[in-house]
Amino acid sequence: MQALTSFTSRFLCRQLAACQVLGSNLTSLPQHKPPFFNNQTRMASIKPADRLIGQPGNVWIEFITLAFETKSINLGQGFPNFSPPENIVHDLVEAATNSGPLMNQYTRAWGHPRLVNIVADMYGKYFNRTIDAMSEVLVSVGAYGALYYALMSHVNPGDEVIIIEPSFDCYEPVVLMAGGTPKHVPLRPRSYDVESTAEWTIDKEELEAAFSEKTKAIVVNTPNNPLGKVFSYSELEMIADLCKKYDILCISDEVYEHMIYEGNKHYRMANLPDMLERTISIYSAGKSFSATGWKLGWAIGPAHLINNLRTIHQNCVFTCPTPLQEAVARGLELELSRKEQPECFFNRIVETLTAKKKKMEKWLREANLSPMVPEGGYFMLARIDDKDVDLTDFGDGPRDYKFVRYLMKTQGVATIPCSAFFGPEHKHIGEKYIRFCFIKEDETIDAAGKQLVKWSKSLKK
Repeated sequence: MQALTSFTSRFLCRQLAACQVLGSNLTSLPQHKPPFFNNQTRMASIKPADRLIGQPGNVWIEFITLAFETKSINLGQGFPNFSPPENIVHDLVEAATNSGPLMNQYTRAWGHPRLVNIVADMYGKYFNRTIDAMSEVLVSVGAYGALYYALMSHVNPGDEVIIIEPSFDCYEPVVLMAGGTPKHVPLRPRSYDVESTAEWTIDKEELEAAFSEKTKAIVVNTPNNPLGKVFSYSELEMIADLCKKYDILCISDEVYEHMIYEGNKHYRMANLPDMLERTISIYSAGKSFSATGWKLGWAIGPAHLINNLRTIHQNCVFTCPTPLQEAVARGLELELSRKEQPECFFNRIVETLTAKKKKMEKWLREANLSPMVPEGGYFMLARIDDKDVDLTDFGDGPRDYKFVRYLMKTQGVATIPCSAFFGPEHKHIGEKYIRFCFIKEDETIDAAGKQLVKWSKSLKK
């Protein structure tokens, strides 16, 4: 694994170097531009579409770049630095090389038959109902694609979409792209010194105040990224009652469904009374199988809603990679056949992540960074508002942005600022925290932890 990580690092360095060399060589060559490109006035008249106006900046571009430049230990990005299960990788190789020529050609636009059939079978058991594989399941390019389709196919200009925050930072840009207006309603800690995500709650009156005749949809993420909160049944019931009262769509982002820690339970919004007909549930193969680079996900919902997503999908990517879908289908078939057994990957990943969660918590406490222990997912927040460090030379923006730059540039540890997951009105809530990702090799967590402890001790001198 270390060899693979080293190879990846060397590969990226070579690619960056090649781009730099190519760029310098190109500037030294004679430039033969067509007349069109010499016409500065004409070029300046080509403006971006209005839908791009007001799009928020992307936190990942800055901090992924900075992590690479500073060669930081990366606990920022939410992906494993270890391999997916061997069986699913083998299935992908076998599908692409030994399953006949059609396995490398287009498959069914709305989902490879073998994949949608096992998804319908598997989630039919979760939802306690029969799911029609051909009309109630849509395979997308990652859960991100399904979220994009769900919002773009239902939100009109002027519609309002309620986003419970902290929230993954793609929700707001897509709402804006569709011409809608995001309405942010925050989860808040019950007190300053809470240490469990269970202590973050949503105020019912504040939530209902966000609803109006303009409300078209609400986006709910459980387990929540970045917080790791698993919504209780009563919390989802409160949200569901408002969805029914105001007759709106619920988009339920459940990509961390298999990462629920002991003492907690994952409730599915579509299972609540009378919510099936108004809920689009979204899932991720990349998250479920620790293979985020595969970018494969799916949406499940009633046919009349899924059909709307299909219209966007067929005029966008049209279909998803056939061998990837075949491999994921085989993986799901295997895991479903052994779901009650310890060797089931969905059971093993919880056991693995529980140990990593404890390790991350231990290091953060030793570094005097108060951790927020998650109920699900693979992220952990740590409070940094009590750290008296000089951030004058670390850029602008909210304090957590400056703190993350400071940690990378001075300590070589990469994290993500939590205020990036809040809308403008509530960034002050997130500004107190930074996010750590602990779905990493133990050596990676230990290396970052030791560096943070060393840094913490230096503050006391």
